[in-house]
Amino acid sequence: MALGLDGMLEWFKSVDWSLWGVWTLTVTLMVIGLAGTVLPLLPGPFIIFVAAFLHKFLRPETGLSWWSIALLALLVIASYIVDFFSGAMGTKWFGGSKWGIWGVVIGGIVGLFFGFIGLIVGPIIGGLVAELLIARKRMGPAVKATWGSVVGTTLGLAARIGISIAMVIAFVLDVLW
Repeated sequence: MALGLDGMLEWFKSVDWSLWGVWTLTVTLMVIGLAGTVLPLLPGPFIIFVAAFLHKFLRPETGLSWWSIALLALLVIASYIVDFFSGAMGTKWFGGSKWGIWGVVIGGIVGLFFGFIGLIVGPIIGGLVAELLIARKRMGPAVKATWGSVVGTTLGLAARIGISIAMVIAFVLDVLW
């Protein structure tokens, strides 16, 4: 029994616990980042970038290159550009006016203060109100433009999910190869 305990103690002494800690932190942050891609108020792609950067900073010998860090930074920027413009572009594609686009943007900002439902409903209400009251459109065209914001936002979310998954894959490939 004592021999088994000594063997376990030797194994625990031989383990590089800092490596385990860094990997635990990296994986945890990446999972939170992936969740944050679809959950409101969590900057998913940015959290994934922070995970990779911390991994590079804490364990520079693990093989993650600065080129990959730069690529991940560009992907974070791309995700925010897509996120910012997707609802507005959808509104425009479905015949919305500049007022409808501004309504979507302002509705999204106001929606931030009302949690998850506000983030979904805010741009829709903002776009519809702007099209009806400011652009003076009839209900049919106003609803069509508002539907465009829903389609655009949904496509933007799909793109952001794809970008976040690509970030994790780029990280894993660079570390492993």
